[in-house]
Amino acid sequence: MSAVAPIGSTAARHPTCAVRIGRVRIGGSAPIVVQSMTNTDTADVAGTAQQVAELARAGSELVRITVNTPEAAAAVPRIRERLDMMGVEVPLIGDFHYNGHQLLAAEPACAVALAKYRINPGNVGFGRKRGTQFSAIIETALRHDKPVRIGVNWGSLDQALLARLMDENHARESPWDAAAVGREALIRSALDSAARAEELGMARDHIILSCKVSGVQELIAVYRDLAARSDYALHLGLTEAGMGSKGIVASTAALAVLLQEGIGDTIRISLTPAPGESRTREVIVAQELLQTMGLRAFTPLVTACPGCGRTTSSFFQELAQRVQEHVRARMPEWRLQYDGVENLTLAVMGCVVNGPGESRHANLGISLPGTGETPAAPVFVDGEKTVTLRGAGIADEFIGILEDYVATRYSQRGG
Repeated sequence: MSAVAPIGSTAARHPTCAVRIGRVRIGGSAPIVVQSMTNTDTADVAGTAQQVAELARAGSELVRITVNTPEAAAAVPRIRERLDMMGVEVPLIGDFHYNGHQLLAAEPACAVALAKYRINPGNVGFGRKRGTQFSAIIETALRHDKPVRIGVNWGSLDQALLARLMDENHARESPWDAAAVGREALIRSALDSAARAEELGMARDHIILSCKVSGVQELIAVYRDLAARSDYALHLGLTEAGMGSKGIVASTAALAVLLQEGIGDTIRISLTPAPGESRTREVIVAQELLQTMGLRAFTPLVTACPGCGRTTSSFFQELAQRVQEHVRARMPEWRLQYDGVENLTLAVMGCVVNGPGESRHANLGISLPGTGETPAAPVFVDGEKTVTLRGAGIADEFIGILEDYVATRYSQRGG
C-alpha cells in the first residue's frame, strides 16, 4: 500500500545547501537525518564505543560525543578504531565548548577521526579571544576538510551580542519586546558566525546551523526566522526537552510544526533518560516522529486500538507489544535482506467495532475478539481476509504469518 504524503511535505521543503558528513548527506534534497548524543565519559573508550554502537544500531545516523578534556580528545581516535572493528560506520561529531581550539591542536588524530565539529559561538571564547579561538577551530576544520555545526544555545548565548542588541532596541522608536530581542540575538549569533567562517574560507556546503531553546513556541519562532534569512542546512531540537512524556510531547509539538513547514534537515530529540533507561529511546522517538508524519520510513509501525469496555482482556495489548518488539528485533536483519520492508504497516485490533476495518487498511492486520465476542481472530493480508486464528497459539501463528509475509512480499536486496 502506498503511503500518503503529508500536506506540503515535499513542495514546502525549505531549500538549503547540502552538507556531506562521512557517508551521510544533510540538506538539499536529502532525507531528514536522525542524530543522537552519548552521555558517557568520552575518556571511557569501551563504554563510549558501546553506547555509540547501540545508538547507531537503533537507527541514529550521526552520533555526537563530548570532547571536553585532553583525555577525551585522546580517546576519540581509539573510539573510532573500535567502532570500525565492530562494523559500526556511523560518523562521530565532536561537541566542543570553551577549549575546542586547544584540544584539536593538541590531538591531531582527534581532529581527523571526527566527521564534524560542533562549535558554540557563546562560549568558543570571550572578549578579544573569541575571534582567534573561533578562527582556530574553523582553520582546523578547513585543514582536514570537516564540516561544522555552529550551534547557538539560549542558555549559553553571547552576552556581549545580547547587550549590544538590547542597546540598539532601546534606541528604536518602537522597541521590540524582550523575547524578540533574545530571538534576534540567537539568530544573529549563528548568522554572524557562519559569515565569519565563510570569510575564513569555509564553503556554505560545510556549514550547519542550529539555534536551540527549551520553549516550544520560541523554537518555532526562531527557526521560522532563521530559515527565512538563510539557506544553510538546519539542525532542529529543543536544547532540553525533559523526561518521559513531557520531553516527547514538547519535542514533537515543536518539531512537527517546523517539519510540516519544510524547515529542518536533521533532528535530535533531547530526552532526559530515566535512571537505567536506554539512551536509544531518543532515536526511536525521532524515527517515529518522522515516520508518522510520512517524511521517512524506518521500521514497520504497529497500529493498535487503545482499548475500552469491549476489550477487558489484555491479550490484544500483549500481542501488539510482542509484534512491535519482534519487528524492532528483526529490523537490523530485515533491512539488509529486504528492500522496502520499512514501509510495512501492521494492525493489532481489540474488537469487532474497528478491528476488521483497521486491519484491512494495513498490509497485515489481526482483529482479536472483544469481551463476549466469538473467540476467533480473522487475519487480513493486503485488505483481504485470509485465515481465522483460534486457540492459545494465536500470537505465535500471527508472528509466523508476519515472517512469511516479509519473506514473500519484499524483494531480496542484491537478488
